Amino acid sequence: MSKLVRGFRDIFEPQSKNFTELENCARGVFSLYGFGELRLPTVELKELFIKSTGETTDIVQKEMYAFEDAGHRQLAIRPEGTPGVVRAYLENNFTQNAPVQKFYYIGNMFRAERPQAGRYREFEQIGAEYIGNSAPAADAEVILMLKDIVAKFGAKNYKVKINSLGCDKCRPLYRQELIDFLSAEKDTLCENCQTRLEKNPLRVLDCKIDGSRFAGRVPTMKLCPECQAHFDEVQALLKGKIDFEVDPMLVRGLDYYSRTVFEFQAGDASQNAIAAGGRYDTLVKHMGGPATPAIGWAMGAERVIMARGETVPAKQKSVYVVSLDKTCNETAFNLMQTLRHAGIRTEGGLFDKNVKGQMKQSDRCGASYALILGEDELAKQAVTLKDLTTGEQKQIPFEALTDEVKKLV
Repeated sequence: MSKLVRGFRDIFEPQSKNFTELENCARGVFSLYGFGELRLPTVELKELFIKSTGETTDIVQKEMYAFEDAGHRQLAIRPEGTPGVVRAYLENNFTQNAPVQKFYYIGNMFRAERPQAGRYREFEQIGAEYIGNSAPAADAEVILMLKDIVAKFGAKNYKVKINSLGCDKCRPLYRQELIDFLSAEKDTLCENCQTRLEKNPLRVLDCKIDGSRFAGRVPTMKLCPECQAHFDEVQALLKGKIDFEVDPMLVRGLDYYSRTVFEFQAGDASQNAIAAGGRYDTLVKHMGGPATPAIGWAMGAERVIMARGETVPAKQKSVYVVSLDKTCNETAFNLMQTLRHAGIRTEGGLFDKNVKGQMKQSDRCGASYALILGEDELAKQAVTLKDLTTGEQKQIPFEALTDEVKKLV
C-alpha cells in the first residue's frame, strides 16, 4: 500500500474548512484594500530563487526542491511567492504600463525542511506585494491589512514586531560592526553561522540556534537620516491602530529585505512567526528591471489556523433522498437536482442499495431529513419526509416540496 511522503499530508473536512474560511477572509480584506489576485505557476527556473532569495539563505542552500527536466532546464518548485510575483511583474511589462501594482496570491509552497509544528514540506501561503510605492504609507498599509485579516479570522494573543534594516547607505557600516562583534564569538557559533558571518552576518541574528544569545549585546543599527525619517513615519502611521514593538534583533531570513521589516508572532517562542514581511526596494532592479520600491508579506495558513485554534463549523442541515424501487430512481434523481438548484444541501443516489443501506448512508452523511420515494408516493406524486431526529413522518406533494424543505433547513 502506498503511503504519504514525510512532511506532506491529507486534509479532510472539517479541518479543510478552516483553510477555506481563512482564504475567504483574506480575499475579502484584500478586496477592501484594492489588491488583485495573481495566480503563480508552481514551477519556476531555479536561478530565479537563487538570484532573488540569496545564495546564503537556508531556502537555497538546503530546502529547495530543485530538479532537471527532460529539456535539461534547472527548475525548482516554488519555496516562496515574492520572486515569482516580481518575475511576473517584469515579464508582463508592468514597469512601463502600470508600475504601481497591488498583488495577492494564495497557494502551496514547498521546502525540504524538517517538519515541525505548523510547518510541513508542502504548506499554504497567503501573501501580498505592493510594488511601486516608496512612501511609508505603503508600509503601514500592508501591516494594517495583515492585521485586519488575522483579527477578522479570529487569531488572538499575537504580537507585532517591527524594525528597520536601513538601506545601501547605512547597512554596510552596520554590517562591518556586526562582523567585528561576531568574529570575537566565532568559535561559539553554529556551523551555518560561521559561514554566514562573512557572507551575510545579519542572518546570524535570525538563527534559531545562535540568534537569541546576542539579544541586548549585539550592536544596533544606526540608520541614515532618510531611513530614520522613513521608519519614524511608519511608526507614527501605525500608532493607535495596532500594538507593536520595535525589536532591533528582527532581521528576517531573506537577503532582499531593506528598511521596514515586521513579524506577527504567536505561540511557542521557537516557532512563533505566523506572518512576516518587509520592504525589498532593490529586488526589482536586481532581477533586471528599473529601480522600483516594493513591500510585501506572507502568512503561513497552518500557523494562523493554529493561532486561532481549529474550529468545526456548524454543519448545514441537509436532506437525503431514498428510492424504494428502481421505477422511482429517475424521479428521485430529478428531485435531488431540483432541491440542489433551490440551494438545499441534498445527498442520495445510492439507488443500487436496499432501503437499510440507503438509510445507513443518510446517517453517515449527517442528514437531518430523509425524503423517501416508493411506488405509493410516486402514484400520489408526493414524497414521504422523515425527521431523522424524531422519527416523525409526513407526505408532501411534489409541487410543495421545495418550499416545505426550505422551511426546515
